Amino acid sequence: MTAAADHAGRPPLSMADWLPPLVLLAGTALVGGALGGLSRPLFVLGCGAVGWHAWRRGPAAHFYSVLLLFAFSPFVRRVVDVSAGFDHSSLMLVGPLLAILVTGPDVLRGLSGDRWDGRLWPILTVGLCIVYATVLTLAQGNWSDTMSGALKWLAPLVYGAALALHARGEEILDAAVSAFAVILPLTGAYAIYQYVNPPEWDRYWMQYASIMSAGQPVPYGVRSFSTLNGPASYATFTAAGLLLTFFLRRNWLSMLLILPAFMGFLLSQYRTAWIALAMGVLFCLLFSATRLRAATIIVGAIGLGLLALTIPPFSDVIGERLASFGQGGQDGSAQERLQQYVTLWDLPDSSVVGIGFSTVDVGTAGAMAVDGMIIACWLAMGIPVGILCLFGFVWAAALPIFGAFRARTAQAVVIAAFGLGALVQLPLANLAAGELGVLFWSLIVLTAGRAPVQRSVER
Repeated sequence: MTAAADHAGRPPLSMADWLPPLVLLAGTALVGGALGGLSRPLFVLGCGAVGWHAWRRGPAAHFYSVLLLFAFSPFVRRVVDVSAGFDHSSLMLVGPLLAILVTGPDVLRGLSGDRWDGRLWPILTVGLCIVYATVLTLAQGNWSDTMSGALKWLAPLVYGAALALHARGEEILDAAVSAFAVILPLTGAYAIYQYVNPPEWDRYWMQYASIMSAGQPVPYGVRSFSTLNGPASYATFTAAGLLLTFFLRRNWLSMLLILPAFMGFLLSQYRTAWIALAMGVLFCLLFSATRLRAATIIVGAIGLGLLALTIPPFSDVIGERLASFGQGGQDGSAQERLQQYVTLWDLPDSSVVGIGFSTVDVGTAGAMAVDGMIIACWLAMGIPVGILCLFGFVWAAALPIFGAFRARTAQAVVIAAFGLGALVQLPLANLAAGELGVLFWSLIVLTAGRAPVQRSVER
């Protein structure tokens, strides 16, 4: 029996779908400190079990569980770390990746059939480039970076292929909207609290983690990252959730509940996600199916933004960040990103061949930060293969945009708006690895394509 057949005729989500990930997350947060270091491998195995159980129940249940795991696992990791000691390997963050890798065998079975989904071509293109970077890293004898890089970059591709082959776009979008109805209110409220008074586990993590963009571990000094693993991850996740909820959720009460998420989104101070969300909403103005909602959202966002600018102490930090858009070449962040290109061009051996995956601590003196897909692909794969990898991402993001002009449904337009936002972020954010890679490939493959192979998940 297939998952598609088993999933048909029953509600898309039930208690058996949402309870396992919530029990795993809450249980680990409550007892992880008492178990110490043992809680980390147990959590990873638990994520694998949750992923296997959810995939057997259907792609929608699995995607719901995956979103919850990626949204809250970093928070659980920090709670455990403050009791068991800081884990430099970030082992618990492997758990959600294991939860999506359980789909691998069914991807192989789907690819061995006699039908080929055109949405898989960009995935195959990027996958071959990642294999090249993996071999390049392995040739240097760097086993740790090889395994870490391959896992973070390839696992999202595997999951994107699994959804393209075995899922229906409508049910995945329904699951995503249901998941974000839980995620956004919690992460938004926590982001505000974190900014005002960062909890002990967040302050502890900020002191030891290599991330340099989360601000200072003091009240009103944090760039909110909520329950995720940094301001970029939190803001990008929130932007996608707001986009889906705004346009696909018809319950106005639910939309009111996620208003704290918009404030938390602003407190992340991550302008790249601000731009992506704005471009997505403006794109929705082009279509009759989403035009009225887009206009309402623009008016509401302006109103909420102006309100935020009148509430101390939020007004200073948000106003300062908004003002930076008008600084142009005087923007320190923009200058730093441009300097990365100069630095990389001056490296004699990385321009053509690449150096493979690297996990150099950006807090180390002389270490170069890696911002954006262009720099990430150039550094890891060199110019020729890096350009091919970037082409694969642009190809994938463009497919739903063209599809929206054909279908013109609200669902197609929203996925296209997400794709446009991803294109805007490519020079500024790394959308290939980890939770952002999962978000990118999972939503991009929902564009209109050939019907999924019906012999999906073997029971």
